[in-house]
Amino acid sequence: MRPAATQSGFTLVELLVALVVMAMLAVLSWQGLDGMTRAQERTRQRADEILSLQAGLGQWKADLDALVHLPSFNAIEWDGRGLSMVRLSSDPQAAGPLVVAWTRRNVDGTDQWLRWQSPPVRNRTELSQAWAQAALWAQNPGEEQRRREVAVTPLADWTLYYYRDGAWTNPQSSAASSVDPATGQAVDSAIPDGVRLVLTLPAGQALAGVLTQDWVRPTVGGGKS
Repeated sequence: MRPAATQSGFTLVELLVALVVMAMLAVLSWQGLDGMTRAQERTRQRADEILSLQAGLGQWKADLDALVHLPSFNAIEWDGRGLSMVRLSSDPQAAGPLVVAWTRRNVDGTDQWLRWQSPPVRNRTELSQAWAQAALWAQNPGEEQRRREVAVTPLADWTLYYYRDGAWTNPQSSAASSVDPATGQAVDSAIPDGVRLVLTLPAGQALAGVLTQDWVRPTVGGGKS
């Protein structure tokens, strides 16, 4: 007579050990995937921050390149908090020039570098109104002014210098003034030979520290640079 075959299988302890090992492997795999996802998100965020800053600096240069000198009117003015400019529109169908402004202001708990732009203006009255709106926006904006602003990048601080008479100086102390015959007031209508922008970017961003960007008026030296 043949002996009965012995049945074999996993004991309860072996099953429990296998389940624990599988759970540990699942946790480790999830942590690895989560870490990879977080790293990809940080990389994407850093790339977006750099692209936003590059776009902002490109727009800054484009605004300065398009500055237009109108008779007895400021082409560019720094009041200590905001920089206002009159520039030609990039739209060839636009009715006239427009006013743009740049400032630093706290938005939702974060100091931001901001840009504001008016609609094209068609006459001196509209230009004066847009200029006043730009100054108001830089100082104490209302809801209407905020609708026309764009946040460029977080910003800890910024400083401007004008290049005039062979030296970099404070814009508020280097004015080249003329007199408006209509009002009798001094008008700093001249476009400086250069503008130096010094940005202090906060820690924790893709780029941090001090960034300096110099702009040179295209007609300096008698030709296009």
